Amino acid sequence: MAKAKARSKMKTHKGTKKRFKITAKGKVLHRSSGTSHLATRMSQKRKRNLRGTTTLDPCMESAIHANLRGYSR
Repeated sequence: MAKAKARSKMKTHKGTKKRFKITAKGKVLHRSSGTSHLATRMSQKRKRNLRGTTTLDPCMESAIHANLRGYSR
C-alpha cells in the first residue's frame, strides 16, 4: 500500500506580514511612507498628517491578501 505524498503548504510572505495589517472588514492598513528619515525638511503639518496608519488603495488589496493568505499580525 503506497503512502500518499504530502503536498507542500503555501507560505505567508513574511515581508508583507510585517508591513500590512488586515482589518475585520478586510481593509488593509499600512504605515505612511516618507516618515523614517530626512524629515527635517518637511513642514510640521505634513509630518503630523503622516503619523499613524492609513488604508491601502482598493486596487492593491487583492495582492496583499494573496501574499498574506488569511494571516495578519
